Amino acid sequence: MIIESSDEVPRLKWPRRFPVPRDFGVAQNSRIVEGKSWPKPKGAKRITTLRIYRYEPDNDGPPSIDTFIVDVDDCGPMLLDALIWIKYKVDSTLTFRRSCREGVCGSCAMTIDGTNWTACTRAMDELSEPATIYPLANLPVIKDLVSDQTHLFAQHALTEPWLKTETPAPEHERVQSVEQRQALDGYYECIMCFCCTSGCPSHWWNGDRFLGPAALLTAWRWLADSRDEGRGERLDALDDPFRLYRCHTILNCTRTCPRGLNPGKAIAEIKRMMLDRGG
Repeated sequence: MIIESSDEVPRLKWPRRFPVPRDFGVAQNSRIVEGKSWPKPKGAKRITTLRIYRYEPDNDGPPSIDTFIVDVDDCGPMLLDALIWIKYKVDSTLTFRRSCREGVCGSCAMTIDGTNWTACTRAMDELSEPATIYPLANLPVIKDLVSDQTHLFAQHALTEPWLKTETPAPEHERVQSVEQRQALDGYYECIMCFCCTSGCPSHWWNGDRFLGPAALLTAWRWLADSRDEGRGERLDALDDPFRLYRCHTILNCTRTCPRGLNPGKAIAEIKRMMLDRGG
């Protein structure tokens, strides 16, 4: 019964999972139904199909999946370009967040073909056919692809993401060596898109108390900063059975970061610092 490889074929056929209906246990008004299918653009030679989650809070109906056919030659190469094309040329009610369009603001984070990513950095030719577009999981949906991130930003604020000092301010800047500055690489670049936190099972189960990978990555960024003098206070705030230790190193966060950061490693570094302090 020991599995030695992910490619290994199981020897026993009887222990199969019982099939569960798609909407099993889901409230009636939350079950996703088939929505509107928009026609193919006239004269389009190259097309791609997007199946997009739609939710209108002002209506009593359930969420739906609308099908759009995009003229690839009439829009830019990225998924965000296609969404903008749909909004301006097909359905102006389609709602989503966007800002920089260059992968540095995190506004357009969504679930693309089952993976959390930013729409402005996901190329159209990387998508499935048809591609499925949903809002970030585990967050209340405000409308369509816009999720409510109020709770996540509140958790981020709990880490007190600013420099804490007790010594008098120097006449010029607080100096760091090259090595001390390099210790922050891979941690300060977080754009707070919350792709990692949305994809974290521990945050699904304990999101009210577990801070999640995005907030903990920020916490480590300040703990690792040689100029910060509030390390003890920061560790005291994180020394909690839920805030930090609900991370089970599943590493969904690292796999889904559009910036290529490693929140799982940052959380492990905080745990190690906790042990060093306790020992």
